[in-house]
Amino acid sequence: MSLHVEIIGEGQPLVLLHGWGSHGGIFHSLVKKMSKSFTLHLVDLPGAGLSRPIDPYHLYSLAEHVADILPAHADVLGWSLGGQVAMRLALDRPDMIRRLVLVGATPCFVNKPDWEIGVPPRVFDDFARDVNLDYQKTMLQNITLQCMNAKDARKTIKIIREKFLERPAANTQAIRHGLQVLLDTDLRGEVGNLRKPTLLIYGDRDNLAPVQAAHWMMQNLPAGFLRVMSGSAHAPFLSHQEQFIEALEQFLEPAK
Repeated sequence: MSLHVEIIGEGQPLVLLHGWGSHGGIFHSLVKKMSKSFTLHLVDLPGAGLSRPIDPYHLYSLAEHVADILPAHADVLGWSLGGQVAMRLALDRPDMIRRLVLVGATPCFVNKPDWEIGVPPRVFDDFARDVNLDYQKTMLQNITLQCMNAKDARKTIKIIREKFLERPAANTQAIRHGLQVLLDTDLRGEVGNLRKPTLLIYGDRDNLAPVQAAHWMMQNLPAGFLRVMSGSAHAPFLSHQEQFIEALEQFLEPAK
């Protein structure tokens, strides 16, 4: 199955992978500025937006389907669940990736006896319940909250609302299976094998992927770089766009 990918701009290919319950339209507020330096590939993961669901649905199969549409020597940016997909892709197909950017991503989202910088599983269960009751309302409320500290919050919210509503609601099966991926995935034992240059972008108010996880990642990544954005929560690309784009351009060094 081929995933739906919206391709915009020119320059070094940059593939953007969205989080759970979302789709590629979540990144549209970045397009105007970033498409001048990058060929942006806004991917709808399986069962999201305009991409059909898959079976089986797990982290390996998600990474395999992204690999099928990945341009050669691409930079890959993954947000939240998309960050775990990006890590799996970089571990399994390092030859296809130039540099890696992980945004609000952690190797393990849930608490375990030896990992207390995750969240209780019920946090995701509660969110899944709200999404199942009213997908659009829940996702748009979440997007609005993430944009609250944005320099131009109204404009950002307007762009994202329009693009978000252009595409269908996420497939209920994909929502359920995506939640299971978040609950089950633990990549801590493999982070040391992520040998591509990796930029971590975290918000200091992120409750799902706390900054402590970023510091753990920095201790274990062979080539890690960290940017913490003050006042940002789980989606710094929405709330702190200028800082976010500056960090990306410094790290990815697009041709001018």
